[in-house]
Amino acid sequence: MLTRLAPSPTGALHLGNARTFLVNWALARQNGWRVLLRIEDLDGPRVKAGASEGAIEILQWLGLDWDIGPVSQTDDLTPYRAALERLVSRGLAYPCRCTRSQILAASLSAPHAGDHELRYPGTCRPAPGERIDLSRLDDPEVSWRFLTPDEPVPFNDAFAGPQSFNPQLEVGDFLVATKQCQPSYQLAVVVDDARQGVTQVVRGDDLLGCTSRQLLLYRALGLGPEPAYTHLPLVVGEDGRRLAKRHGDTRLSHYRDRGVSPERVIGLLAEWCGLGGRREMSATEFAERFELASMPSEQVVFAAVDDRWLGS
Repeated sequence: MLTRLAPSPTGALHLGNARTFLVNWALARQNGWRVLLRIEDLDGPRVKAGASEGAIEILQWLGLDWDIGPVSQTDDLTPYRAALERLVSRGLAYPCRCTRSQILAASLSAPHAGDHELRYPGTCRPAPGERIDLSRLDDPEVSWRFLTPDEPVPFNDAFAGPQSFNPQLEVGDFLVATKQCQPSYQLAVVVDDARQGVTQVVRGDDLLGCTSRQLLLYRALGLGPEPAYTHLPLVVGEDGRRLAKRHGDTRLSHYRDRGVSPERVIGLLAEWCGLGGRREMSATEFAERFELASMPSEQVVFAAVDDRWLGS
């Protein structure tokens, strides 16, 4: 069994990230899973200099470790290209020249809350049976979309329970590669998890809907076995929105630089995970005491009192 810690170097890790990574790591150490550290650094324009190194330092500061890695997605792009070629050759992906403004103008649905996704209306969808020339993969002016079937894709989540989403109704034919043939998150995570042997995916429940899309790609690419999924509630601010800069500085590096100990941070996370009243705690003790069945199912609200406790 293998799980992965997969920070993205598009920003510094904050308390919400820490809670998910800590639970993931604890489940691994409880169940004998190996842990892979994967740096998901494909989102080039948003990647921040030094963020990868910063994430590794912070995870180590918290007391987390791993058995494999770190490995970075940008180390080798050929597996993503091969997967895209396979989809195109099977008639399951097609080129698209639509801009976001064109999709917005043609779309009948509003962006999804929090991720600003629009449902793609199928403007560039090819006619049934139309074949796409693989040479078009080198056209820098097109992106690539998955020919998404109109059907529900059910799965059972270890924490959230039975789930089912119809990606065609929610987002339509979703992107598998952007212009310049850069793999999308949906394609890259499937390719990586399959080739690296990831069997356990633990992440925030903002990605629940993505799971059905990723399962479709697993099946379209003939990959397997499919991993088991555990989606955890998010940490949000007092306004109910996902933890971000608008809620103040919740970066782990901010607290570390203020002299807050990792045990104090983990103590707060432990309370959020159902381990009783907050008190300082090591990552090792957290792993010994954590029980997924006792974790609250509702979102955690980070409030000013929590920030004060960390700094007291």
